Amino acid sequence: MHPDRARTRGEPPVHVAAPYGSETAFLEATVPRVRAALSEGGRVLAVVCPERMGLLAVALGVEAERIEVRSPASWYAHPHRMLAACHEYARAGPVLVVGEPPWERLDDRTARELVRYDGLLNAALRGAPASLLCLYDERTTPRQVLGLCPVVHPVVLGAAGERPSGGFVEPHELVLDGDLAPLPEPAEDAHVVRFTARELKRVRQAVGDYARAAGMHRNLITSIVLSVSEIAANSVEHGAGHGTVTMWVGRGGANGGGELVCEVANPGGGLDDPLPGYLPPEPESPRGYGLWISRQLCDLVELRDRDGVLRVRLHLGLSGPC
Repeated sequence: MHPDRARTRGEPPVHVAAPYGSETAFLEATVPRVRAALSEGGRVLAVVCPERMGLLAVALGVEAERIEVRSPASWYAHPHRMLAACHEYARAGPVLVVGEPPWERLDDRTARELVRYDGLLNAALRGAPASLLCLYDERTTPRQVLGLCPVVHPVVLGAAGERPSGGFVEPHELVLDGDLAPLPEPAEDAHVVRFTARELKRVRQAVGDYARAAGMHRNLITSIVLSVSEIAANSVEHGAGHGTVTMWVGRGGANGGGELVCEVANPGGGLDDPLPGYLPPEPESPRGYGLWISRQLCDLVELRDRDGVLRVRLHLGLSGPC
């Protein structure tokens, strides 16, 4: 698999972790940076809860009217879409993003992927006119998330000001718990479809039929069909020319409503990109969109390259988020 992706030329974004333990500390971390960005003619995007935005509005006065506000619950619900949105904002010109995910409300899987994507922003926004101030309330943020702050942020804000993080790990070298573990075996009643280049249409039909029979919301069926089709086509082009799609219903999904899992296995595959599908393809490139699109459409995409077989496992909730 050889997805084209954005080049990593230029300087990385200014990406600062700001743990705080009080409302006063929150304002000390945010207000000077917001005022500086506005005074320089830049845009400011605040992705914080209403209570924190209220504090900022009081401190900034009329300047607060120039801030664009987004809901953390929706912005951080899907980590890959968050990264894509940040990339789009940065393409439009200088921007300061002040954000704080609702960590205490996220399930473990989403929180883990959000930590990963926080680190990936260092690569996705390289060379872009973007600054990121990531806030962490030490009173409510899970301990394991706080522990990874210096790992995914090159700069940490403390009582003595900003300092380089001694624990920072580049995105292509980041390994989180479970990343190297084998994927769980498919369900015993999983349905398997084999494919070659001539049978991709049949694969799309099979996935759509299985999704409908599993009770997937009709608005989501196209997403899983397109995702599987993109990965299968990529397997044909860059792999052995054939593969399998294994489908089953898992226990995940929004509010425990179940999810459809589709695994595309490519016996001739392999990965030569350390960040496959995580970074946006070059605008002029006709290739490289398969994994990038699938990561946006699905709730989770997992990859394993073992024993000469590349497995791409796609997860999508049957009912979608409420």
